Amino acid sequence: MKHRINYLGFLSLLALIAILGWRTGNKGLYGFFGFAYYLRYFWVIPDEFFRLNIQKAATFAFMSEMILLVPFMFVCTLFYDAASAVPISFALSFAVTVLAFSIALILLEWRERKGAAND
Repeated sequence: MKHRINYLGFLSLLALIAILGWRTGNKGLYGFFGFAYYLRYFWVIPDEFFRLNIQKAATFAFMSEMILLVPFMFVCTLFYDAASAVPISFALSFAVTVLAFSIALILLEWRERKGAAND
């Protein structure tokens, strides 16, 4: 049987950016350590149901980013100058998207495990 690579595990490589935060003293990069969670997906076999869960979580995350980007722009322009508001709002929408994807995927996997326990 051929072992298929689960490409979602490669998101864990983004955790290496946090090492740059340690080397440069930029504490804002420490949040990238959260991507180390995705290391576990190298040991998950990507079957059809797993791919469906990834698609559902990614769709939810994409829609949440599209919906929240504009309100973030307005709120950031209230608190920051116009030149700073745009990058801060994009960074906030990126952070919310990653968080929404991760939480949605965790919930979908939990629901799948709960359903498998009832069989």
